[in-house]
Amino acid sequence: MDYLLPCFISCLRRTTTTQKKWKIVFFILIIYGLDVVFCQAQYSIPEEMPEGSFIGNVAKDLGIDINRLISGKARVVTKGGRQYVALNRDKGNLVVKERIDREELCKQTTPCSFSFDLIIENPIQLHRVIVEVQDINDNAPKFPTVSVNLKIIENTPSGTRFPLDSAVDMDVGANGIQNYALNPANPFKLEIHNHADGNKRVEIVLQQDLDREERHELKLILAALDGGSPKKSGTVHINISVLDVNDNAPICNQTLYKVQVKENALIGTHLTTVNAVDADGGVNGQVSYSIGQANEAARKGFEVNSGTGEITLLQTLDFEKESSYLLYITAMDIGSLSDTCKVMIDVVDENDNSPTIQLMSFSHTIAEDSPLGNTVAVINVEDADFGKNGDVQCKINDNIPFKIELTVSDYFALITDDLLDRENIAEYNITILVSDQGIPALHSNKTLTVKISDVNDNPPVFMAEKYKTFINENNSPGVAVLTVKASDADWGPNARMSYFLDDSDVMGNSVSSFISINSDNGVIHAIRSFDYEQMKSFTFNVTARDGGSPPLSSQVVVNIMVQDQNDNAPQVLYPVQTGGSLVTEIVPRSADVGYLVTKVVAVDVDSGQNAWLSYKLQKATDRALFEVGPQNGEIRTVRQVTDKDAVKQKLIVVVEDNGLPSRSAVVNINVAVADSFPEVLSEFTDFTHGNDNLTFYLVLALAAVSFLFITCVVVIISVKIYRWRQSRVLYQSNLPVIPYYPPGYTDIGVTGTLPHMYNYDVCMTTNSRMSDCKYSTLGGKSVLVVDPSFTETMQRAMKENQLFQDDSSELSVLLVDPSFKETLQRAMKEKNFLDDVGSSELQKPPNNDWRMPPNQRPGPSGQHRFHTLQQRWTPYEKSRAGPRPEEAGAGAVGGTGPWPNPPHRSRTAPGSDGCSECK
Repeated sequence: MDYLLPCFISCLRRTTTTQKKWKIVFFILIIYGLDVVFCQAQYSIPEEMPEGSFIGNVAKDLGIDINRLISGKARVVTKGGRQYVALNRDKGNLVVKERIDREELCKQTTPCSFSFDLIIENPIQLHRVIVEVQDINDNAPKFPTVSVNLKIIENTPSGTRFPLDSAVDMDVGANGIQNYALNPANPFKLEIHNHADGNKRVEIVLQQDLDREERHELKLILAALDGGSPKKSGTVHINISVLDVNDNAPICNQTLYKVQVKENALIGTHLTTVNAVDADGGVNGQVSYSIGQANEAARKGFEVNSGTGEITLLQTLDFEKESSYLLYITAMDIGSLSDTCKVMIDVVDENDNSPTIQLMSFSHTIAEDSPLGNTVAVINVEDADFGKNGDVQCKINDNIPFKIELTVSDYFALITDDLLDRENIAEYNITILVSDQGIPALHSNKTLTVKISDVNDNPPVFMAEKYKTFINENNSPGVAVLTVKASDADWGPNARMSYFLDDSDVMGNSVSSFISINSDNGVIHAIRSFDYEQMKSFTFNVTARDGGSPPLSSQVVVNIMVQDQNDNAPQVLYPVQTGGSLVTEIVPRSADVGYLVTKVVAVDVDSGQNAWLSYKLQKATDRALFEVGPQNGEIRTVRQVTDKDAVKQKLIVVVEDNGLPSRSAVVNINVAVADSFPEVLSEFTDFTHGNDNLTFYLVLALAAVSFLFITCVVVIISVKIYRWRQSRVLYQSNLPVIPYYPPGYTDIGVTGTLPHMYNYDVCMTTNSRMSDCKYSTLGGKSVLVVDPSFTETMQRAMKENQLFQDDSSELSVLLVDPSFKETLQRAMKEKNFLDDVGSSELQKPPNNDWRMPPNQRPGPSGQHRFHTLQQRWTPYEKSRAGPRPEEAGAGAVGGTGPWPNPPHRSRTAPGSDGCSECK
């Protein structure tokens, strides 16, 4: 930006006010829209300057630093042709490189100038320099011929005009022809006619009648003068011969002929025919045609037939050198009378020049993250043709992220038009096609190869969105399970892959304890052996990371499914197969065909076809009687059961899975064909040979249940009677009710539903289950002592109620009512608290030999059941005929004693097994 402003100011100094406005707008567009800077300088020098002559200081005029010219390798580029100017980088001067001839450069065109471009690189700067060549008077006027011979009839009237060929001066402007002079002036006068094209036509006009007898020959000198300093001139001698009378001059049919000829017309091509008519007859009426005034190129390029007036082409035309020609055709009769007509020949441009492409600057490699509008190359395109034939269009091949734009003049910039992606296309062959507007159009092309450098802009991509694989259970540790593969569209280090396991939990353990992955090739190995029954599948993530900077990564979900192997045999759920007994099913003799005997229920912890179970009857006492459903395991009768069928039937059913190899389980089923239960029992002992205990347990259970039921009924009746008698004794006696709370006991509240008078309390200490009751004899009386504090409490209570006779330390019991003593002794004797009323020995605790384990207790509390389709009499301990033996013993110990308990709430020691409240 530092070099733009001086350049712009320098350009403004050499422009008019209107041009300054446009250049300001152009300068703003350059700053905001272009990468290449353009500025223009203009100089004016005279032609024919010697080589090395100073033209101007371009560095100063364009505002460019000398160091910038040197570092940017500034150079002068001429668009074809000769290079007239050279650049001195050290000083920034432009000097003449070779002789400049304005007439050779521009011919008659004015003003005359040539231009060239000053190019500076890094960054690229383009400057247009225009040099105007000023004309100097280095050419004198020149007539086409040295002398002109005219024949004039003597009776030529005054005012007759005789056209002469004009002189030609290669100089222009003031240095061109300014005037003509005729010497002597009589009998003719000189007239000069200015044409619109700047040329002058010279005629001499007869002022006096000629008299051949007086003077048959006249000599005149016509001089052409230019306006240079010093002036230069050219002359032509006019020799006039006075002829005999020929009083009619030829007359052209038209004064101006216009002809168009293509520049590639062949030599000899007929252009037009000039025609003039002379009223005279005979020889005096014969007209001849000739080219009069014309420049040297026109005289060499065309010819006219003197007899017919036909104008033909003598040489090939080149529109780029000369676009038009003007011929003056003189029609003259034999008497030298003549008329002049003009022939304007316009050369039609043909599209015979192909456009040219010149590469000014080019970057071979660009990064794929290059921004839009980044300049790749600067191109100069030219066409020497004119008009549409010289209008060029520049374009590039389609479907590429580049475009070409016109910057200034004939310069085009190749810039990026879209985001680049090396992964799609790493190299572009850009064909620059240039065509003109001619018919047919001519083309030129140039191919540029642009390479795209890689940027790490693509994350790894796995070959699958989700990986799923199967592994057989019981696999060997270290076996390869799966290979995950990711690809990266980048190149080189940006595409180098590394694989990692994402840390996650599988059944409470790290996933790395189950599998591992090779970071280089993505092969996943099993670390341990898998068991389908414990783990059917697990999922984890694998990360793929490339080697770019910064690296990019992506994840994929891997699901490993453990495939089941037939490593588990079927398990029979029903009927239950135990070592001690077998299930027995009863089939009535009235069973019809298809009667459902039982159903074998089995499961297989395997899955799939390994868990498909089939059932078959392997062995049976009577195969013709039973069959097994192969799919559902139902055992049904095949025929009608008859009386002849044995009561004892034994079936062996095989349950087999569908695995390879298959596994199986055997089920033994006993079937009793009978109509009544006693019939089954009569055969049961022999029937269950090998399972003898089954009959014993069934009979024992039946007897135990009956015995317990009768015992419970007797005990309940006894307890009720006893409690009723106790309550009556306490009610009839006038003993005060003393609530007794032994120390260390808590009140658990009244939980019964009967009134207090029908309640009795059992109180026990914390570990009363583990201790036996002790008896003591005080004063010759047998008293049950439960706790040492119990005696003191009772003595204090009875003393306060005058139950003691005196304060003797020896405890005595005052029997207020004789029946009280008898009742108490009888109750204690019934509860086995005393061997006899007068015994002084301690009663021993009851023997624990009667205690039995739960499975040997009488009654239906065991685990054995008797199964039939008609009845199931196993109670599963849902009811109990009576309390457990240990519960009964505890109640006997803790629930009886020598003293009647008043009807108050029960107390339970903290932490004890509790007090039983009977109702």
